[in-house]
Amino acid sequence: MRRRASLVLLAVAVFCTALAPLLRWYAYPRLAKIPPNQYQEVVLEAKDATLLDYNAGMQPKKVDKVTIVQTLKGNVEASKEIEASAGKDVVVWDTLTYIMGPDGKTVSQVPERYIFDAHTQAPVHATGESVDGDPVKREGIEFKWPFFTEPRDYLYFDQQTRTSSPIHYVGPRKFKGMDVYYYEQTIPWTKVSLPKKMPIEGIDPATFEQTTGTSLWYSTKAMFWVDPVTGAPVNAEQEIQQEMRGGSIAAAAPDSRLTVFAGHVKMREDYSDYTVDLVRANRTKVLALHTYAPAGLAAGGLALFGLALWLEARGRRPRDEEPFSA
Repeated sequence: MRRRASLVLLAVAVFCTALAPLLRWYAYPRLAKIPPNQYQEVVLEAKDATLLDYNAGMQPKKVDKVTIVQTLKGNVEASKEIEASAGKDVVVWDTLTYIMGPDGKTVSQVPERYIFDAHTQAPVHATGESVDGDPVKREGIEFKWPFFTEPRDYLYFDQQTRTSSPIHYVGPRKFKGMDVYYYEQTIPWTKVSLPKKMPIEGIDPATFEQTTGTSLWYSTKAMFWVDPVTGAPVNAEQEIQQEMRGGSIAAAAPDSRLTVFAGHVKMREDYSDYTVDLVRANRTKVLALHTYAPAGLAAGGLALFGLALWLEARGRRPRDEEPFSA
């Protein structure tokens, strides 16, 4: 019986030991990916901000709060179409950044289509990749870092300028009990396109810029607290400044620079708590596949192998010789 039990244990030990590297180096790279049908909504706020009042003589004024709603929706059908030609798992996110003033009225809204590799988060260039209806060709990451983020600088795409520049790793941080990596990106003053959706109905941005001679300029400091396991930001803040410069609109302003928006944008507290809980749950799933299960199987296999050898040794131990009798 001991010999039979040792053989069974040995077979199970071999199975567990062989499954551990298979799970880590074969299953994990294929199973760890962003789902194509993901949906997420985040609300951010800029309190005590400066906002241009388009209906009161185009003058900037202090407001209690500006609200920014960002929605992210996975486009499954578009993902399947692009996967057919790309030959890899692709995710298509259709996002909308919707900005509201303190009265709840629209300040601007910018749609975006972001196409990327489901496993690495590297951009995939395909028809439809755009910001506010304008075709773009992204370099680097946007919205999310890769799984098992490294403590180094990354190339990060900025929606407003439609360009990519380094986002710098600053160091480890604690955020609501989580160990995270903290990153910063500073975009210097840059001339940008006016949003196609303006607060004043019937105004075409291109026509507005041509007829007034006024252009929109933008600068920001972006800050992200990123979970290094999932690569998902658990918090995001931005210090944003926008100005209209030159032309008839800004002529009367000091230095011909008219503030359009200035404020420190932060994630609303309830959405911050929800994001942290979601990332914690996803972190556990990724670690289970990448670390916990392979390590547990390997340790269990070695323990069972040792037990099998011990039972085999006991089964083969010679019996004590019986005393000699005449």
